[in-house]
Amino acid sequence: MSPPPPSCTIRALHAVDRLYSRCFHQIDVSGQQHVPRTGPAVIVSNHISSLDPVLIQSTLARPVVWMMAREYYDLPLLGPIFRILEVIPVARDGKDASALRAALRTLDNGRVLGIFPEGKIAKTRALNPFETGAALIASRGNARVHPVRIEGTPRGGTMAGVFTRPQSVRLHFAPPLAPPCDRSPATLAAATQAMRDAIQSALPAETRIGARK
Repeated sequence: MSPPPPSCTIRALHAVDRLYSRCFHQIDVSGQQHVPRTGPAVIVSNHISSLDPVLIQSTLARPVVWMMAREYYDLPLLGPIFRILEVIPVARDGKDASALRAALRTLDNGRVLGIFPEGKIAKTRALNPFETGAALIASRGNARVHPVRIEGTPRGGTMAGVFTRPQSVRLHFAPPLAPPCDRSPATLAAATQAMRDAIQSALPAETRIGARK
């Protein structure tokens, strides 16, 4: 199924995003050609600041429907924008059937879904453990997974500080991974580890997390 074209409001917001990201920040991006021009896709990325989805979206022609912790989705000033962008709020307890249904509808409609499998912003260069939700969604939605590595935005910075200071960012899209062939715990765990490994190794060896100096 081909998704309906984005609304004029969404197109305008994405144009503002591209202008802000490309003019205010310095982005070194590679591998974005791996994301297909049509059909369902799941983007998974490490998470180092609240700026991450903005910068990732600015490098893609297709709108990304992001999954986001509900406490951010309900912020008074940003909430209306998140609703326009069709962001999917997710409860922290992991027991959110409505979020899962919304994610699967997104893929069923041939759209791109964005997930941060760490579930929170990492405070150090070490990746947090990945949750298996992205693997489950990719399996049920029969969608390829596109791992993304982002580096350069300040870890643990305030939202205001991150958005108002120019950043020099490296962004790399790794080759896609096939969706898990079944939804057994072992298969989902292996698929989740494959996502983590792909993100871990998405930068040159000298800049990888844990690389020897």
